[in-house]
Amino acid sequence: MDEREAALRQAHGHAVRWLASLSDRPVPARASVEEIVRALGAELPDAPSTPADVVDLLATACEPGLTAFPSGRFYGFVIGGTEPAALAADWLVGAWDQNCVMRAVSPAYTAAEEIAEAWLLDLLGLPPDSAVGFTTGATMANFTCLAAGRDTVLRRAGWNAAHDGLVGGPPVRVVAGRDRHMSIDLALRYLGLGRPELVGADGEGRIDPGALRRALAAGPPGPTIVVLQAGDIHSGAFDPFTETVRIAREADAWVHVDGAFGLWAAASPAHAHLTDGCAGADSWATDAHKTLNVPYDCGLAIVRDPSALRSAMGERGDYLIQHEHGDPVDKVPELSRRGRAFTVWAALRSLGRQGVADLVDRLCRHAGAFAAGLGAMEGATVLNDVVFTQVCAAFGDDARTDRVLARLLDEGAAWISGSTWHGRRVMRISVSNWSTTDEDVARTLDAIRRASDGA
Repeated sequence: MDEREAALRQAHGHAVRWLASLSDRPVPARASVEEIVRALGAELPDAPSTPADVVDLLATACEPGLTAFPSGRFYGFVIGGTEPAALAADWLVGAWDQNCVMRAVSPAYTAAEEIAEAWLLDLLGLPPDSAVGFTTGATMANFTCLAAGRDTVLRRAGWNAAHDGLVGGPPVRVVAGRDRHMSIDLALRYLGLGRPELVGADGEGRIDPGALRRALAAGPPGPTIVVLQAGDIHSGAFDPFTETVRIAREADAWVHVDGAFGLWAAASPAHAHLTDGCAGADSWATDAHKTLNVPYDCGLAIVRDPSALRSAMGERGDYLIQHEHGDPVDKVPELSRRGRAFTVWAALRSLGRQGVADLVDRLCRHAGAFAAGLGAMEGATVLNDVVFTQVCAAFGDDARTDRVLARLLDEGAAWISGSTWHGRRVMRISVSNWSTTDEDVARTLDAIRRASDGA
């Protein structure tokens, strides 16, 4: 057995043991950064080490400091697990080590990306001729889509941002709902557009169509982008797309939808109504690591007009082998990147159309079970209308809610994050993992009840 095979066997054994431990291990990490540094060794050795020994040290030293993100009882942020076929495909991605930017250099990757692109557009009910770029995550997917939007609205106004930059050009106005996700602000900052102009939203975070109409009518004319969202980070609510897209169109605005986790509602016949009218937008961002459950990192930037995306993202270099039909590199910011479409293809091929719908429905069903269980729990109040996968609850005043959260994490049976919503501290449950079971939900509710009784 050569060194590479020995290292791979060692890694496989540790990976299998890690995954097998998820049903019983505490979900929070059990060791500090300092403890892991000591275990790994802070000094760079002078002499080489065998690859298998290095893998063994890495796995054994880091294991106590790992949070069980893939566990069915992790409900923090909006972090999915990894569906089995996608995980195995990701191992192949590492072994194949393709730089997936040019059709001529890696035809296998380009083929997988083109198939996955068509499947995604079909499942999400989006225009079939749209282009899909595979980015690092939802933030860069928002960035990519908004870059295409920025350049397009400036071009309509007679300004070529790609050639002349932004200085001296007409200002680009960006209008978003008050409860937009922070990644929108971050993407706009990267794009040199500054903070968005915010308009009112209802108690669930849905943008107010009347407020949007008034803001667009009152503001200065010129290049405009309207940002909507599919899935509020706290409530899971969806903007009223049919009306708001029409309002934005009347103002000749580019319409972008941030659907990091919620865009997947369109793949479920039972929940597709939440995205009614969404397909009328110009661009959409989502994250396949969230609801679809492929490995980190895998954002999806979807743009109705492929030429707008390629104009904003395309690169040219004398040493590149560029194809007349276009290349994957034309749709994303990164020149060097992993084969993300391989894992998306694997997940979709494994699940099939019905499996994706069942996955979405199962996550929503678990969220409903959490809402029902919390609603029946003395001292707990569910604060949002649970329409998708997000549940927010409070346990009396802010101090008690934080005590419940702290006790829950100390026990370790589940990982649930706190947040502040409408000025109130909340327990925010995000059901995103394919492997979450009815038993996981019941175990977590029991742990919440114990934490609440002791707080």
